[in-house]
Amino acid sequence: MDYDPMAIDEAESLGPVIKISQADSVRTKFELSNTDLSFANSLRRVMLAEIPTLAIDLVQIEENSSVLADEFIAHRLGLIPLNAEGVDALNYSYDCDCEEYCERCSVTLVLHAKCTGDENMQVVARDLVPTGDRVNQVLGTPIINDADGLGPLILKLRPTQEVKITCIAKKGTAKEHAKWAPSAAIGFEYDPHNKLHHLDLWYEQDPKKEWPPSEYAAWEEPPQEGEPFDYDAVPNRFYFNVETAGPLPPDTIVAEGIKVLQLKLAGLVRELSDGDDGANGGYDGPRSPDGAEWGQDQGYTTPYGNGGNQSSWGGAGGTTPYGTTPYGASGGWA
Repeated sequence: MDYDPMAIDEAESLGPVIKISQADSVRTKFELSNTDLSFANSLRRVMLAEIPTLAIDLVQIEENSSVLADEFIAHRLGLIPLNAEGVDALNYSYDCDCEEYCERCSVTLVLHAKCTGDENMQVVARDLVPTGDRVNQVLGTPIINDADGLGPLILKLRPTQEVKITCIAKKGTAKEHAKWAPSAAIGFEYDPHNKLHHLDLWYEQDPKKEWPPSEYAAWEEPPQEGEPFDYDAVPNRFYFNVETAGPLPPDTIVAEGIKVLQLKLAGLVRELSDGDDGANGGYDGPRSPDGAEWGQDQGYTTPYGNGGNQSSWGGAGGTTPYGTTPYGASGGWA
């Protein structure tokens, strides 16, 4: 195959390139090229754990006559996916000036249900009602994707049983708790033909049947018979499959992941370049004194004596107020 070295160099100089193969409301598949493994894996980790979303964090239970304990219900409520579009406008609770929560750092939802019939009653995510002021009309609304429009089941009530709960949803990331995770799963793959031999295939009889190639194998040329192994080859094409957990659309997860990664790198560059001292970041506090100040020629000075390592306990020998030590005057064994 003929290739143009100039064209390859020009493409590599453009930086990372993304090719999208699928994008819908549930998942986004794309190829990331012209980059290295560390950058691709950094993007994957950021999309998994460092994109802010919204989840129920505080639960105030006023009435609960169901068979479930308060703590059990609170845990289930925390896992209900809430719409996080516009969450950037909210403050983190630890950055807000309020004492516990307010409309600037949280969204309040109310759950009040009572079984008045003769049959058991299901309490679902649709019964969670956002109240109070919000950044927009969708932030904090439970995500409902089922055909019946009910959402995840929270609990069941028998006749005459009742729950009355106030929920406080706060901004957070999956590094704090998995309930803030924006993605249910992120598929990550490179070298689908295993040309680099990073994956040793264990098999019983036939590796081709027991390890069928992934869908991305059609995106790359398969290895040729007798092709020599390139010991200097490194992966530069990476395939992602981003599946949303509900709070954010999958394409928004990718965009926000790139944004978070840019902010982290910008902060690192600023810390390394701020001021004249480079990595010290313009630090103007107390620093270690110079060697001359410590008295390099005559040793350091202590409250117990001056010069060398001497102290009030004795001179160069092993003499102390309690007598000569077993180490002798020269520091060796007597």
